[in-house]
Amino acid sequence: MHCANCAQTIQRALARRAGVTSASVNFAAGTARVEHDPERVSAQDLVHAVAEAGYTARVASSGRHVRLLISGMHCAACAGGIEGTLRSTPGVLDASVNFAAQSAEVEYDPAEISEERLQALIREMGYEAHLASAESAHAHHERLTAGQIRYQRNMFLLGLVLSAPLMVLSMLPAFPGRDWLLLALATPVQFVVGWQYLRNSLASLRRLSPNMDVLIALGSLTAYLYSAAVTVQAAGAAHVAPGATHSPHVYFETSAMILTLITLGRWMEFRARGAASRALRGLLELAAPQARVLREGKETVTRADEVQVGDLFVVRPGEKIATDGIVEAGEGAVDESMITGESLPRYKRPGDEVIGATLNKQGALTVRATRVGRETVLQQIVELMEQTQGQRPPIQRLADRVAAYFVPAIIVLACLTFLGWFLADPAHWSSRALVNAVAVLVIACPCALGLATPTAVMVGSGLGARHGILLREAAALERAGALTVVVWDKTGTLTVGRPQVTEIVPLEAGLSREELLRLAASAEAASEHPLAQAIAAAAAASDLDLLPVEGFSALVGRGVTAKVQGQTILVGSRGLLEERGISLRGDAGRWDQLQAAGNTVSGVAREGRLIGLIALADQPKPGAREVIAALRAQGLRSVLLTGDNRRTAEALAERLGIPEVHAEVLPEAKVEVIRGLQQQGEVVAMVGDGINDAPALAQADLGIALGTGTDIAVEAGKITLVSGDPHGVLRAVVLSRRMLVHIKQNLFWAFFYNIAAVPLAALGFLNPMIAAAAMAASSVTVVGNSLRLNRLRL
Repeated sequence: MHCANCAQTIQRALARRAGVTSASVNFAAGTARVEHDPERVSAQDLVHAVAEAGYTARVASSGRHVRLLISGMHCAACAGGIEGTLRSTPGVLDASVNFAAQSAEVEYDPAEISEERLQALIREMGYEAHLASAESAHAHHERLTAGQIRYQRNMFLLGLVLSAPLMVLSMLPAFPGRDWLLLALATPVQFVVGWQYLRNSLASLRRLSPNMDVLIALGSLTAYLYSAAVTVQAAGAAHVAPGATHSPHVYFETSAMILTLITLGRWMEFRARGAASRALRGLLELAAPQARVLREGKETVTRADEVQVGDLFVVRPGEKIATDGIVEAGEGAVDESMITGESLPRYKRPGDEVIGATLNKQGALTVRATRVGRETVLQQIVELMEQTQGQRPPIQRLADRVAAYFVPAIIVLACLTFLGWFLADPAHWSSRALVNAVAVLVIACPCALGLATPTAVMVGSGLGARHGILLREAAALERAGALTVVVWDKTGTLTVGRPQVTEIVPLEAGLSREELLRLAASAEAASEHPLAQAIAAAAAASDLDLLPVEGFSALVGRGVTAKVQGQTILVGSRGLLEERGISLRGDAGRWDQLQAAGNTVSGVAREGRLIGLIALADQPKPGAREVIAALRAQGLRSVLLTGDNRRTAEALAERLGIPEVHAEVLPEAKVEVIRGLQQQGEVVAMVGDGINDAPALAQADLGIALGTGTDIAVEAGKITLVSGDPHGVLRAVVLSRRMLVHIKQNLFWAFFYNIAAVPLAALGFLNPMIAAAAMAASSVTVVGNSLRLNRLRL
């Protein structure tokens, strides 16, 4: 929805449905509340009504969510069949089945259907289903994949051992008993190697949702049964008329090689899919295996997963931090690159937060555990990745629709091919009509269509997680591919988020910069104001000893006054100085010059005379200018959006090379700025980290939230950066665009392969064995192209 008129259109579409009592659409919240008679119109009917109006919707109810791990899916049509059955089941509000991840995400009403019934429903369809809560999804997927790799390898080797002599014997001149020998070799291939295809095709036909295995079983079984019938018939004819030598050609080698080559392809595909799913395992392997917990003052080595909230544990140099916590004692440098993507170690002191699984490179730390188990940053990243990998971006919908109708269409086309060739050349129907129909059945491959998107999402999200980029929605990929503008919040996003001393200007003869800073910091030391703390921090960084202070007084929002070495020191704003009658004399120009450069200026007065100026500013984050320039090189315009004053904002924009500035903007007005850009035809990314950024992040086409910010901002963003480094934005854009390119490449090759290969097979230009090899290669090609994402340098 883009305007109030959209909301009204949807509301009318819902209200027109029979069984709807009332409908109310909230444009701002992007929701619709509908009262309806469930016996006359279901929740899914309401979703379809919204779709017919030109929008998309899903049911957001008080229902529960469950993740099911599914065994036995062999192609996209399997996933489509399960998904369709689940969605049409009463009590299921929404369902999404991921073929590549072998899982299903199901929203259901517990009052109508139970988790046990959902699992039983999937088992009735010929598959196995387990709750993801019983065991980790990635562990299940890896175990399932490893088992399939072993099974497919063994089946391929058996097929190869039997098919190789079959091929040799079929090329030799006919000799007595040859066809019976061929039958003996082909039968184990057909019913042992091919059992998986026969079993799966029967199960799919029972539920009237034919899948890829139906095509394989039909193709190989047709060639085998025809050849077996010819062999038996020829034996009978020889018995009746001894001495007859001529018999029709048999195709045992064709049926055997079809199954052997397709099993080879399936083995290679599972190996490639195993590589695509290793990102999750790699993340979990980052976790520390053990911890040195302090109990009664003594170190006790225990497993890291046994650490409880509140426990104190020691981390020595070279050891991994057991779990998330706060440093209680000690100082050190911690390498957080495996979580945040930042290359430089971060210095930690008491009071600083540390992340579990990161590496302590220098110094000993005593840490108090604050989050354990599923609450840790690492586990939340893994769970988010699992959820994202279970999603499908809109670009996959076309492939899903094609896959749903593909198998029935191919069966019809194979029948038409057989009929056409039979009518054209009835004398050679077995070598023309039969062989070409089998080739059509075997060449078709919806597997590649089903693997095109999820494998790229799996590999790309794993790569992103290793660089501190968390993709919260798979749909964000398409938005990233179309971006034209990046809108930046200022404080905490492009700047470090706290003021720092930038210039110290003594105005009294003989007064050094160090002495001026010492006097100001001594007076400010007891103040909690951010500017006061920045001045005190600058003195500490210069190793300046502070002077004794008496009569300290904080003047809220304006400055401080105190007696230092018996002299009255006043540090504060221009207004405070003027209020106390302290003249700027000829120094007003210098004050204005510092302010024009984007600084906040504090005057320092001693005994009623201005003795110096201290300029402070929220400094740009390292590398921010380079990031803006790199985005510009990618064709993306940057805009600065801030509630700060215009002079400061424009000074920062000039330093960073940002051409457009919106300053002094209230939080609710930030949404209007984003909306205005969208109305101009721009596709907008918003980068922010604060509560006041959350509405703008939600309004933007792509919200990028810094993980260093507030929880509400992180929740509002579609992409979350674990660190606050602006380089993460560039990495996120590059990764998202590259993932989208690979998805488009995968879909192109999957569609192109079928569009080109099926007509060639129907016209008689493809031998069934070549078709089987090509079909197997197509899925491997798609997965291999997805794996190329791992080479991307971020």
